[in-house]
Amino acid sequence: MSELNKAWWESLAQKITLQDKAFIDGEYVNAEGNATYPVTNPANGELLVNMAACQDADVDKAVAAARRTFDSGVWRNQSPAARKAVMKKLADLIRDEMHELALLETLNMGKPVLTSLNLDIPGSAACFEWYAEAIDKLYGEVAPTDGNNFATITREPIGVVGAVVPWNFPLDIAAWKLAPALIAGNSVVLKPAEQSPHTILRVAELAIKAGLPAGVLNIIPGRGEVAGQALGLHMDVDCIAFTGSTAVGKIFMRYSADSNMKPVWPETGGKSPNLIFADCDFDAAVAGAVAGIFSNQGEICSANSRILVDNRIKEAFVKAFSAAAEKLVVGDPLEADTEVGAIVDKTQVERITGFIERAGQDGARLLTGGNTLHNGCCVQPTIFTDVDPAMEIATEEVFGPVAVVIGFDSEEEAIHIANNSVYGLAASVWSQNISRVHRVSAALRAGTVSVNTVDAIDFSTPFGGYKQSGFGRDLSLHALDKFTQLKTTWIKLD
Repeated sequence: MSELNKAWWESLAQKITLQDKAFIDGEYVNAEGNATYPVTNPANGELLVNMAACQDADVDKAVAAARRTFDSGVWRNQSPAARKAVMKKLADLIRDEMHELALLETLNMGKPVLTSLNLDIPGSAACFEWYAEAIDKLYGEVAPTDGNNFATITREPIGVVGAVVPWNFPLDIAAWKLAPALIAGNSVVLKPAEQSPHTILRVAELAIKAGLPAGVLNIIPGRGEVAGQALGLHMDVDCIAFTGSTAVGKIFMRYSADSNMKPVWPETGGKSPNLIFADCDFDAAVAGAVAGIFSNQGEICSANSRILVDNRIKEAFVKAFSAAAEKLVVGDPLEADTEVGAIVDKTQVERITGFIERAGQDGARLLTGGNTLHNGCCVQPTIFTDVDPAMEIATEEVFGPVAVVIGFDSEEEAIHIANNSVYGLAASVWSQNISRVHRVSAALRAGTVSVNTVDAIDFSTPFGGYKQSGFGRDLSLHALDKFTQLKTTWIKLD
């Protein structure tokens, strides 16, 4: 839509009143003691709002509202068809507010606004719709007991769900948690990332409009060390669904051990390999490598940041990969032609540039990029070669537009390098050899292996990792495993 230029988005921004309150028990409320923290626009550093910074007391109120609504049955006792109608209505309302939500997403985390509009917001709506359509097609089981007994196995909602979501896909990943949790009949307390509370705060209001009872969904913005900790330690929260860094995921697991042993489902970091063999479709592999690391400014847990290339084509690949990276338009996320937007905040910019600086000191050779642009808000797509697989830049998650190219001489060596990581979230394989594709895919220790593409994903397929990328799965019917528990009902017959 050519009319959606920067001026159009700036005009829309003038018409929007940004929310600065938490959403608890169906109402927008201030935090205890009127505590706030600043939310800024990463593209220009300007203050957006002083957002309510929820305290322990606010988390208590949100959990109490969720517990009351769950125990009352006002939501969970509705028929699957009735819950389905509410969730489908919510999906429609999200689509109706698509432009405003896309703008909020971009104002919070800096991604190109057309990406928010064309991918993130429609994807969030579709997630609510997919789970809505699925819920009344699930059945329980009858166990094969002897003839004098009858045993059923049914799924029940787990209760009060605590959800903690990151800033890189604020509404998308919130939908990944909320859609299966809500459709299963749970009540939810969700903590958004400090940087990106606005889309989910707006969607909470839309959920009430769609027919979700007040108190079933509560949003508690605030600092991780305060609101996040209070949620993780709360004795009346029945499970935690978390997406974020591996380090923080481990903290939430400790919170569980120190409280009520609630299940914690962490989806955490990654250092995903992209294995490119000499028999690949060369042009497609180059394009895939660019998309796999530079989309969303590289701020993707499954980003293909380790590019493993057959040495027979490495020189040609590096040349083409670098040229493609240099053509990407970096800059203002409200401009229609921007492909790589702003990094979420100054702290993350400094983290990324620190990795870049240390990589050079460690002996990696910078091929392209490495600088900040747009008044320091953006980081150029950056590529290193001559990288030892043991270097920090090849082992630690950067969470930015930084790729390393590592050569290999054999299939076995490529697999060894790919698997030699504490992470195991995703991987990609490029080859025209069907036997190799099967061998390598089976050997890779990753939750998702994309063949001749990158970051393949669908609502029908589970998303999650191996090793320190976490466990449990988002998306697909398997996500319901996190938000339900199995009950056996054994009936002895006369």
